[in-house]
Amino acid sequence: MTSYSISDLESRLLPSPRTPVLFIGHGNPMHAISDNEFTQSWARVGADLPPAQAIVVISAHWLTPGQTHITDAPRNRVIYDFGGFPAELSRVQYPTDGDPAVARILARQLVEYEAQLDAQWGLDHGTWAVLKHLAPAPTVPVLQISIDYAMPLQQLMDLFSRLRALRHRGVLFIGSGNIVHALNRVKWDGGGAWDWATEFDRVTADALVERRHDLLLDPFAHWDTARLAVPTDDHYRPMVASLGLLEDGEDLEFFNDRIDMGSVGMRSFLTV
Repeated sequence: MTSYSISDLESRLLPSPRTPVLFIGHGNPMHAISDNEFTQSWARVGADLPPAQAIVVISAHWLTPGQTHITDAPRNRVIYDFGGFPAELSRVQYPTDGDPAVARILARQLVEYEAQLDAQWGLDHGTWAVLKHLAPAPTVPVLQISIDYAMPLQQLMDLFSRLRALRHRGVLFIGSGNIVHALNRVKWDGGGAWDWATEFDRVTADALVERRHDLLLDPFAHWDTARLAVPTDDHYRPMVASLGLLEDGEDLEFFNDRIDMGSVGMRSFLTV
């Protein structure tokens, strides 16, 4: 294992203007190879992002109950973590480098959580399906941080708040999931959004603008629609991680703010 001194790690990420935080509603894996309103929006947002020194994604598809992991392989493999889709989707390539030094900087910020370095994972479709449009040819390393699925939402937000300082060292953080994610109620025939999906999307958007952490961190206690819109919170948690990375006084700009397939919320945001 390569040894890094504190000074080596600090010099790897140089001081920079504050980077934005993004949350992306990633939806169907087929968006990776589609040209539609959602992917066009990702491309527009990506083209306007400031230069970064590293991209770090928190994806709903890397769950490590009881632990937090950080990818540290020098080169990322592409993970095709789905089934039942056209073969074309499993041929998508997204060649990117990782960075063991950046991984160690992240781990040091999360030392109280005993974050583990992980050279086996790679990039799952919650990351590459979005970045194919948002950052089609990155020249900086791409890393992932896993989600501890056993951790209460308040503690999860607190964990990711420990990484805020790295926004001032050129790290672009992206949460990738869906605020409304009810695959058991998808309308495969292309019908409109369920009323409860629209309602939950609206109230959570209002709470995000108002920074109502009390509501967002306990949705089931405050909104009757939460049980339908969030039957499991794996895709909700990346939004909570992004929330933890925000600084006081930052405004949010929403995009892709509609429900797809009746019950998959594509609402996304970035700081402005």
